Amino acid sequence: MSTDPFPAEKTRLRALPRFIFASRWLQLPLYLGLIVAQCVYVFHFWVELVHLVEAAFGNPGALAKLVVSIGYKSDAPVGSLNETVIMLVVLALIDVVMISNLLIMVIVGGYETFVSRLDLEGHPDQPEWLSHVNASVLKVKLATAIIGISSIHLLKTFINAANYTDKVLLWQTVIHITFLLSALAIALTDRLMAPVPKAAH
Repeated sequence: MSTDPFPAEKTRLRALPRFIFASRWLQLPLYLGLIVAQCVYVFHFWVELVHLVEAAFGNPGALAKLVVSIGYKSDAPVGSLNETVIMLVVLALIDVVMISNLLIMVIVGGYETFVSRLDLEGHPDQPEWLSHVNASVLKVKLATAIIGISSIHLLKTFINAANYTDKVLLWQTVIHITFLLSALAIALTDRLMAPVPKAAH
């Protein structure tokens, strides 16, 4: 015979934490939306790549689309694919790939950390970083990925510097340095907050 005077109240208290914990599934549509965004990036990548290949074979329409998409301007009209245009297009493609990698880290790492286990242990394609991912590791990896993306943008800007004002060049450099300092601060904070291993006796 139960001696608990408040069994119903305890049941309600158990149900409330279950309900709060189940609310993590509200993030699922967000991650599915990021997968849709990933599909858009894949489509954009292939459109730009097809234009690059067509321009390499002398298609003026494809070349004009590339020049517009990368924001390249020159005193003389661009009549054929030159090294600067190729470099800017390739950097734009690398930029798409790096942003896509960032999306994968957010989708896979975020779902694994905040929603539910993916049960990939032992799977041959399990990402190496996923085996020890947590909120702190994910935060540092995202910060370093953003620095990589910022570096590509800054390189594109300097290659095409004639089409930008000194103010734009200065602010892009300042923003990039800010990203670097932020990533260093995040890494340092995580290191300081990490538990110190006990010395062996």
